[in-house]
Amino acid sequence: MYHFLAMMTTEDPQEESFCYYAGKAFGRWGGFSCGWNYWISKILIIGSQLTALAILSRFWFPNVPLWVFAAGYAVLSIIVVFLGTKGFDKVENVLAVTKTAAILMFIVLAIAALVGWVHGGDTHQPGMPNSLHDLFPKGGLAFWSSLLYAFYAFGGIEAIGLLSMLLENKEDAPKAGQIMLIVLTIIYAISMGLVVTMVSYQAIDEKESPFVTALSHYKLPFFPHVFNAAIITAGFSTMTASLFTVTNLLKTLAKDKDAPAIFEKEKKLFFGKEVPLPSLGLATIGLSASVVAALLLPGKIYAYITTAAGILQMYNWAFIILSALKILKLKVWDKTLCIIGLLLLAAAVTGTIFEKSIRLGFFISLIFVALIALVTIIMTRVWKKAKPA
Repeated sequence: MYHFLAMMTTEDPQEESFCYYAGKAFGRWGGFSCGWNYWISKILIIGSQLTALAILSRFWFPNVPLWVFAAGYAVLSIIVVFLGTKGFDKVENVLAVTKTAAILMFIVLAIAALVGWVHGGDTHQPGMPNSLHDLFPKGGLAFWSSLLYAFYAFGGIEAIGLLSMLLENKEDAPKAGQIMLIVLTIIYAISMGLVVTMVSYQAIDEKESPFVTALSHYKLPFFPHVFNAAIITAGFSTMTASLFTVTNLLKTLAKDKDAPAIFEKEKKLFFGKEVPLPSLGLATIGLSASVVAALLLPGKIYAYITTAAGILQMYNWAFIILSALKILKLKVWDKTLCIIGLLLLAAAVTGTIFEKSIRLGFFISLIFVALIALVTIIMTRVWKKAKPA
Protein backbone atom coordinates (compact mmCIF):
# COMPACT_ATOMS: atom_id res chain seq x y z
CA MET A 1 0.00 0.00 0.00
CA TYR A 2 2.67 2.50 1.02
CA HIS A 3 4.68 1.69 -2.13
CA PHE A 4 1.84 2.92 -4.32
CA LEU A 5 1.02 5.89 -2.12
CA ALA A 6 4.66 6.96 -2.35
CA MET A 7 4.57 6.62 -6.14
CA MET A 8 1.48 8.82 -6.38
CA THR A 9 2.96 11.33 -3.95
CA THR A 10 6.17 11.60 -5.97
CA GLU A 11 4.29 12.00 -9.24
CA ASP A 12 1.73 14.49 -7.93
CA PRO A 13 2.31 15.69 -4.33
CA GLN A 14 -0.95 16.90 -2.80
CA GLU A 15 -1.91 18.08 0.68
CA GLU A 16 -4.93 15.73 0.76
CA SER A 17 -2.75 12.76 -0.22
CA PHE A 18 -4.78 9.56 -0.64
CA CYS A 19 -8.10 11.46 -0.42
CA TYR A 20 -7.06 13.56 -3.41
CA TYR A 21 -5.92 10.49 -5.34
CA ALA A 22 -9.21 8.70 -4.63
CA GLY A 23 -11.06 11.74 -5.97
CA LYS A 24 -8.80 11.90 -8.99
CA ALA A 25 -9.36 8.22 -9.74
CA PHE A 26 -13.08 7.86 -9.04
CA GLY A 27 -14.54 11.34 -8.84
CA ARG A 28 -15.42 13.63 -5.97
CA TRP A 29 -17.39 10.91 -4.17
CA GLY A 30 -14.17 8.90 -3.85
CA GLY A 31 -12.22 11.65 -2.11
CA PHE A 32 -15.16 12.55 0.13
CA SER A 33 -15.89 9.00 1.29
CA CYS A 34 -12.20 8.11 1.63
CA GLY A 35 -11.54 11.17 3.80
CA TRP A 36 -14.45 10.62 6.16
CA ASN A 37 -13.84 6.87 6.36
CA TYR A 38 -10.26 7.62 7.44
CA TRP A 39 -11.37 10.27 9.95
CA ILE A 40 -13.87 7.92 11.63
CA SER A 41 -11.46 4.99 11.76
CA LYS A 42 -8.71 7.11 13.29
CA ILE A 43 -10.98 8.63 15.93
CA LEU A 44 -12.03 5.13 17.01
CA ILE A 45 -8.42 3.94 17.00
CA ILE A 46 -7.27 6.95 19.07
CA GLY A 47 -9.90 6.09 21.67
CA SER A 48 -8.63 2.52 21.73
CA GLN A 49 -5.05 3.71 22.15
CA LEU A 50 -6.02 6.00 25.03
CA THR A 51 -7.68 3.08 26.80
CA ALA A 52 -4.60 0.91 26.26
CA LEU A 53 -2.33 3.64 27.65
CA ALA A 54 -4.55 3.93 30.72
CA ILE A 55 -4.41 0.16 31.31
CA LEU A 56 -0.61 0.12 31.00
CA SER A 57 -0.29 3.08 33.39
CA ARG A 58 -2.11 1.14 36.09
CA PHE A 59 0.99 -1.07 36.23
CA TRP A 60 2.31 1.55 38.67
CA PHE A 61 -0.96 2.94 40.03
CA PRO A 62 -3.49 0.09 40.11
CA ASN A 63 -6.03 2.01 42.20
CA VAL A 64 -6.31 5.05 39.93
CA PRO A 65 -9.44 4.99 37.72
CA LEU A 66 -8.81 4.37 34.02
CA TRP A 67 -10.60 7.56 32.98
CA VAL A 68 -8.06 9.69 34.88
CA PHE A 69 -5.15 8.34 32.85
CA ALA A 70 -7.15 8.45 29.59
CA ALA A 71 -8.09 12.09 30.18
CA GLY A 72 -4.50 12.98 31.10
CA TYR A 73 -3.01 11.46 27.95
CA ALA A 74 -5.71 13.12 25.83
CA VAL A 75 -4.83 16.53 27.26
CA LEU A 76 -1.09 15.96 26.71
CA SER A 77 -1.75 14.91 23.11
CA ILE A 78 -3.85 18.02 22.46
CA ILE A 79 -1.05 20.20 23.92
CA VAL A 80 1.43 18.64 21.46
CA VAL A 81 -0.93 19.46 18.56
CA PHE A 82 -1.16 23.04 19.91
CA LEU A 83 2.62 23.33 19.47
CA GLY A 84 2.15 23.37 15.69
CA THR A 85 4.11 21.56 13.02
CA LYS A 86 7.61 22.36 14.31
CA GLY A 87 6.75 21.53 17.89
CA PHE A 88 5.04 18.33 16.81
CA ASP A 89 8.12 17.29 14.81
CA LYS A 90 10.44 17.83 17.78
CA VAL A 91 8.25 15.87 20.18
CA GLU A 92 7.77 13.01 17.72
CA ASN A 93 11.52 12.79 17.04
CA VAL A 94 12.25 12.37 20.75
CA LEU A 95 9.47 9.80 21.17
CA ALA A 96 10.60 7.85 18.08
CA VAL A 97 14.17 7.52 19.36
CA THR A 98 12.91 6.45 22.80
CA LYS A 99 10.59 3.69 21.60
CA THR A 100 13.08 2.33 19.04
CA ALA A 101 15.82 2.20 21.68
CA ALA A 102 13.46 0.29 24.02
CA ILE A 103 12.70 -2.38 21.41
CA LEU A 104 16.40 -2.81 20.67
CA MET A 105 17.06 -3.10 24.41
CA PHE A 106 14.50 -5.92 24.63
CA ILE A 107 16.09 -7.76 21.70
CA VAL A 108 19.55 -7.57 23.33
CA LEU A 109 18.27 -8.69 26.74
CA ALA A 110 16.13 -11.48 25.27
CA ILE A 111 19.07 -12.91 23.31
CA ALA A 112 21.27 -12.65 26.41
CA ALA A 113 18.62 -14.53 28.42
CA LEU A 114 18.25 -17.27 25.81
CA VAL A 115 21.99 -17.93 25.62
CA GLY A 116 22.27 -18.06 29.40
CA TRP A 117 23.96 -14.75 30.14
CA VAL A 118 20.96 -13.66 32.23
CA HIS A 119 19.91 -16.12 34.93
CA GLY A 120 16.61 -16.80 36.63
CA GLY A 121 14.49 -17.99 33.72
CA ASP A 122 11.88 -20.72 34.02
CA THR A 123 13.26 -24.08 32.87
CA HIS A 124 9.92 -24.93 31.21
CA GLN A 125 9.97 -22.32 28.48
CA PRO A 126 8.31 -23.29 25.18
CA GLY A 127 11.32 -22.82 22.91
CA MET A 128 11.26 -22.20 19.16
CA PRO A 129 8.10 -23.60 17.48
CA ASN A 130 9.13 -26.60 15.39
CA SER A 131 5.84 -27.84 13.96
CA LEU A 132 2.74 -26.45 12.25
CA HIS A 133 0.72 -27.15 15.38
CA ASP A 134 3.17 -25.08 17.46
CA LEU A 135 3.04 -22.25 14.93
CA PHE A 136 -0.77 -22.37 14.59
CA PRO A 137 -2.03 -23.87 17.87
CA LYS A 138 -5.62 -22.79 17.16
CA GLY A 139 -5.63 -23.87 13.53
CA GLY A 140 -5.82 -22.12 10.19
CA LEU A 141 -9.04 -20.23 10.86
CA ALA A 142 -7.54 -18.62 13.96
CA PHE A 143 -4.52 -17.53 11.91
CA TRP A 144 -6.87 -16.11 9.28
CA SER A 145 -8.77 -14.18 11.96
CA SER A 146 -5.54 -12.76 13.37
CA LEU A 147 -4.44 -11.18 10.08
CA LEU A 148 -6.34 -7.98 10.83
CA TYR A 149 -4.31 -7.43 14.01
CA ALA A 150 -1.04 -8.21 12.27
CA PHE A 151 -1.82 -5.47 9.74
CA TYR A 152 -3.09 -3.27 12.57
CA ALA A 153 0.49 -3.06 13.82
CA PHE A 154 1.32 -1.00 10.73
CA GLY A 155 -1.70 1.27 11.13
CA GLY A 156 -0.87 4.90 10.54
CA ILE A 157 1.68 4.28 7.79
CA GLU A 158 -0.69 6.00 5.35
CA ALA A 159 -0.29 9.19 7.41
CA ILE A 160 3.16 9.58 5.84
CA GLY A 161 1.35 10.62 2.67
CA LEU A 162 -0.54 13.34 4.52
CA LEU A 163 2.58 14.55 6.32
CA SER A 164 4.88 14.35 3.27
CA MET A 165 3.88 17.91 2.30
CA LEU A 166 5.75 19.10 5.40
CA LEU A 167 9.04 17.76 4.02
CA GLU A 168 11.52 20.14 2.43
CA ASN A 169 12.50 17.51 -0.15
CA LYS A 170 9.28 15.69 -1.00
CA GLU A 171 11.04 13.42 -3.49
CA ASP A 172 12.80 11.79 -0.49
CA ALA A 173 9.49 10.57 0.97
CA PRO A 174 9.32 7.23 -0.94
CA LYS A 175 12.89 6.20 -0.14
CA ALA A 176 12.66 7.28 3.50
CA GLY A 177 9.35 5.51 3.92
CA GLN A 178 10.60 2.27 2.37
CA ILE A 179 13.69 2.22 4.58
CA MET A 180 11.54 2.90 7.64
CA LEU A 181 9.11 0.09 6.72
CA ILE A 182 11.91 -2.42 6.18
CA VAL A 183 13.61 -1.52 9.48
CA LEU A 184 10.35 -1.59 11.44
CA THR A 185 9.34 -4.94 9.93
CA ILE A 186 12.69 -6.51 10.81
CA ILE A 187 12.60 -5.17 14.37
CA TYR A 188 8.95 -6.19 14.81
CA ALA A 189 9.52 -9.72 13.47
CA ILE A 190 12.66 -10.32 15.56
CA SER A 191 11.14 -8.97 18.79
CA MET A 192 7.86 -10.91 18.47
CA GLY A 193 9.78 -14.03 17.44
CA LEU A 194 11.80 -13.79 20.64
CA VAL A 195 8.62 -13.32 22.69
CA VAL A 196 6.92 -16.49 21.41
CA THR A 197 10.20 -18.36 21.83
CA MET A 198 10.44 -17.43 25.50
CA VAL A 199 6.83 -17.75 26.68
CA SER A 200 3.67 -19.52 25.62
CA TYR A 201 1.14 -17.45 23.71
CA GLN A 202 -1.33 -18.35 26.49
CA ALA A 203 0.73 -16.30 28.96
CA ILE A 204 0.24 -13.13 26.92
CA ASP A 205 -2.73 -10.88 27.62
CA GLU A 206 -3.78 -7.26 27.13
CA LYS A 207 -2.97 -6.24 30.71
CA GLU A 208 0.81 -6.38 30.26
CA SER A 209 3.25 -5.83 27.44
CA PRO A 210 4.30 -9.17 25.85
CA PHE A 211 7.92 -8.02 26.14
CA VAL A 212 7.56 -7.62 29.89
CA THR A 213 5.86 -11.02 30.10
CA ALA A 214 8.70 -12.65 28.14
CA LEU A 215 11.34 -11.47 30.62
CA SER A 216 9.23 -11.70 33.77
CA HIS A 217 11.03 -14.89 34.94
CA TYR A 218 14.48 -13.33 34.80
CA LYS A 219 16.22 -11.27 37.47
CA LEU A 220 15.76 -7.92 35.78
CA PRO A 221 13.79 -5.81 38.26
CA PHE A 222 14.35 -2.62 36.27
CA PHE A 223 13.09 -3.98 32.95
CA PRO A 224 9.30 -4.09 33.54
CA HIS A 225 9.34 -0.44 34.62
CA VAL A 226 11.60 0.77 31.81
CA PHE A 227 9.82 -1.14 29.10
CA ASN A 228 6.32 -0.35 30.33
CA ALA A 229 7.31 3.31 30.09
CA ALA A 230 8.69 2.71 26.60
CA ILE A 231 5.48 1.03 25.44
CA ILE A 232 3.46 3.93 26.82
CA THR A 233 5.79 6.32 24.98
CA ALA A 234 5.28 4.40 21.74
CA GLY A 235 1.52 4.35 22.15
CA PHE A 236 1.39 8.04 22.99
CA SER A 237 3.55 8.85 19.95
CA THR A 238 1.26 6.92 17.60
CA MET A 239 -1.88 8.39 19.16
CA THR A 240 -0.57 11.97 18.93
CA ALA A 241 0.46 11.50 15.30
CA SER A 242 -3.05 10.21 14.54
CA LEU A 243 -4.65 13.21 16.26
CA PHE A 244 -2.36 15.62 14.39
CA THR A 245 -3.20 13.88 11.12
CA VAL A 246 -6.99 13.83 11.47
CA THR A 247 -6.99 17.45 12.65
CA ASN A 248 -5.16 18.61 9.53
CA LEU A 249 -7.14 16.24 7.29
CA LEU A 250 -10.46 17.73 8.39
CA LYS A 251 -9.08 21.22 7.74
CA THR A 252 -8.11 20.10 4.24
CA LEU A 253 -11.51 18.50 3.63
CA ALA A 254 -13.14 21.79 4.62
CA LYS A 255 -10.86 23.67 2.24
CA ASP A 256 -12.09 21.37 -0.57
CA LYS A 257 -15.74 21.90 0.46
CA ASP A 258 -16.01 18.27 1.60
CA ALA A 259 -16.59 19.38 5.20
CA PRO A 260 -18.27 22.46 6.75
CA ALA A 261 -16.24 25.63 6.15
CA ILE A 262 -15.83 26.28 9.89
CA PHE A 263 -13.29 23.45 10.13
CA GLU A 264 -10.93 25.32 7.81
CA LYS A 265 -10.52 28.20 10.25
CA GLU A 266 -7.38 28.59 12.35
CA LYS A 267 -6.98 30.56 15.54
CA LYS A 268 -3.76 32.19 16.75
CA LEU A 269 -3.30 31.28 20.39
CA PHE A 270 -1.47 33.19 23.09
CA PHE A 271 1.88 31.60 22.19
CA GLY A 272 1.58 32.71 18.56
CA LYS A 273 0.80 29.35 16.97
CA GLU A 274 -2.08 29.07 14.50
CA VAL A 275 -4.15 25.98 15.34
CA PRO A 276 -7.24 24.66 13.51
CA LEU A 277 -9.33 24.86 16.68
CA PRO A 278 -12.71 23.81 15.20
CA SER A 279 -11.13 20.75 13.57
CA LEU A 280 -9.23 19.86 16.74
CA GLY A 281 -12.39 20.45 18.76
CA LEU A 282 -14.41 17.96 16.70
CA ALA A 283 -11.59 15.41 16.97
CA THR A 284 -11.50 15.96 20.73
CA ILE A 285 -15.26 15.38 20.99
CA GLY A 286 -14.93 12.24 18.89
CA LEU A 287 -12.08 10.73 20.88
CA SER A 288 -13.81 11.70 24.17
CA ALA A 289 -16.91 9.78 23.10
CA SER A 290 -14.69 6.88 22.09
CA VAL A 291 -12.92 6.89 25.46
CA VAL A 292 -16.21 7.04 27.35
CA ALA A 293 -17.41 4.03 25.36
CA ALA A 294 -14.20 2.19 26.22
CA LEU A 295 -14.49 2.90 29.92
CA LEU A 296 -18.23 2.48 30.43
CA LEU A 297 -19.30 -0.20 27.97
CA PRO A 298 -18.49 -3.87 28.54
CA GLY A 299 -15.08 -4.90 27.22
CA LYS A 300 -16.41 -7.04 24.40
CA ILE A 301 -18.57 -4.27 22.99
CA TYR A 302 -15.63 -1.90 22.78
CA ALA A 303 -13.53 -4.70 21.28
CA TYR A 304 -16.11 -4.86 18.49
CA ILE A 305 -15.77 -1.13 17.85
CA THR A 306 -11.97 -1.37 17.84
CA THR A 307 -12.15 -4.26 15.37
CA ALA A 308 -14.47 -2.19 13.19
CA ALA A 309 -11.93 0.66 13.25
CA GLY A 310 -9.21 -1.71 12.05
CA ILE A 311 -11.45 -2.94 9.24
CA LEU A 312 -12.26 0.63 8.18
CA GLN A 313 -8.51 1.19 8.00
CA MET A 314 -8.23 -1.80 5.64
CA TYR A 315 -10.93 -0.26 3.45
CA ASN A 316 -8.83 2.90 3.21
CA TRP A 317 -5.76 0.93 2.22
CA ALA A 318 -7.79 -0.78 -0.49
CA PHE A 319 -8.85 2.67 -1.76
CA ILE A 320 -5.19 3.66 -2.06
CA ILE A 321 -4.31 0.55 -4.07
CA LEU A 322 -7.33 0.88 -6.36
CA SER A 323 -6.50 4.56 -6.92
CA ALA A 324 -2.96 3.64 -7.92
CA LEU A 325 -4.27 1.06 -10.40
CA LYS A 326 -6.34 3.73 -12.10
CA ILE A 327 -3.97 6.71 -11.90
CA LEU A 328 -0.50 5.27 -12.41
CA LYS A 329 0.97 3.53 -15.41
CA LEU A 330 2.08 0.43 -13.57
CA LYS A 331 4.34 -2.33 -14.76
CA VAL A 332 3.29 -5.98 -14.59
CA TRP A 333 5.12 -6.52 -11.30
CA ASP A 334 3.44 -3.52 -9.67
CA LYS A 335 0.03 -4.67 -10.90
CA THR A 336 0.76 -8.08 -9.40
CA LEU A 337 1.63 -6.43 -6.08
CA CYS A 338 -1.67 -4.53 -6.23
CA ILE A 339 -3.62 -7.76 -6.66
CA ILE A 340 -1.68 -9.48 -3.85
CA GLY A 341 -2.27 -6.48 -1.59
CA LEU A 342 -6.01 -6.44 -2.27
CA LEU A 343 -6.25 -10.19 -1.62
CA LEU A 344 -4.40 -9.82 1.70
CA LEU A 345 -6.67 -6.95 2.74
CA ALA A 346 -9.74 -8.99 1.80
CA ALA A 347 -8.37 -11.90 3.84
CA ALA A 348 -7.81 -9.65 6.87
CA VAL A 349 -11.34 -8.25 6.70
CA THR A 350 -13.16 -11.54 6.04
CA GLY A 351 -11.09 -13.36 8.65
CA THR A 352 -12.95 -11.50 11.39
CA ILE A 353 -16.14 -13.35 10.41
CA PHE A 354 -14.70 -16.66 11.61
CA GLU A 355 -13.87 -15.50 15.14
CA LYS A 356 -16.93 -15.22 17.36
CA SER A 357 -15.35 -12.78 19.81
CA ILE A 358 -14.79 -10.12 17.12
CA ARG A 359 -17.34 -11.06 14.45
CA LEU A 360 -19.72 -8.27 15.38
CA GLY A 361 -16.94 -5.79 14.60
CA PHE A 362 -17.20 -6.76 10.92
CA PHE A 363 -20.90 -5.88 10.84
CA ILE A 364 -20.29 -2.65 12.77
CA SER A 365 -17.78 -1.64 10.09
CA LEU A 366 -20.46 -2.29 7.46
CA ILE A 367 -22.81 0.03 9.37
CA PHE A 368 -20.20 2.80 9.32
CA VAL A 369 -19.58 2.22 5.61
CA ALA A 370 -23.32 2.31 4.94
CA LEU A 371 -23.63 5.64 6.82
CA ILE A 372 -20.70 7.12 4.87
CA ALA A 373 -22.22 5.83 1.61
CA LEU A 374 -25.61 7.36 2.48
CA VAL A 375 -24.08 10.76 3.22
CA THR A 376 -21.98 10.51 0.05
CA ILE A 377 -25.08 9.82 -2.06
CA ILE A 378 -26.84 12.83 -0.51
CA MET A 379 -23.80 15.03 -1.09
CA THR A 380 -23.50 13.83 -4.70
CA ARG A 381 -27.00 15.17 -5.37
CA VAL A 382 -26.08 18.44 -3.65
CA TRP A 383 -22.98 18.79 -5.82
CA LYS A 384 -25.01 18.18 -8.98
CA LYS A 385 -27.48 20.91 -8.04
CA ALA A 386 -24.76 23.40 -7.14
CA LYS A 387 -23.68 25.78 -9.88
CA PRO A 388 -20.14 25.23 -11.22
CA ALA A 389 -17.58 27.71 -9.98
